[in-house]
Amino acid sequence: MHIIQKYGLPAVKILLSVAFIAAGVAKLAGAEMMVRTFEAIGVGQWFRYVTGLIEVGGAILLWIPGRQLHGAALLLCTMIGATLAHLLILSPSAFPAIILGLLAAIAVYGHRDQSPLKS
Repeated sequence: MHIIQKYGLPAVKILLSVAFIAAGVAKLAGAEMMVRTFEAIGVGQWFRYVTGLIEVGGAILLWIPGRQLHGAALLLCTMIGATLAHLLILSPSAFPAIILGLLAAIAVYGHRDQSPLKS
């Protein structure tokens, strides 16, 4: 095992877990900023709850053996959506979503051996 995979991948997963559990809990708890953000997006507050569950669930899956790829992929897809929402609707900086998306992509790559499509 390379030193980067041994220490780097767990560090990325810790960062992702902290960020997504914090954001997901804020969404599920109805933090005012999250409520306003989803009002601005215009798809309804139900989507805030779904996003919060995906974020918390994805962060948990990052630590379940055999499910890390699923968790990382969920978080990556969520950040693709968040980046698009920021660029097309919200207009504040999409930079945090892009950074979290890149970290999730690293986690996907790090757990690529779990893919059923591997050769």
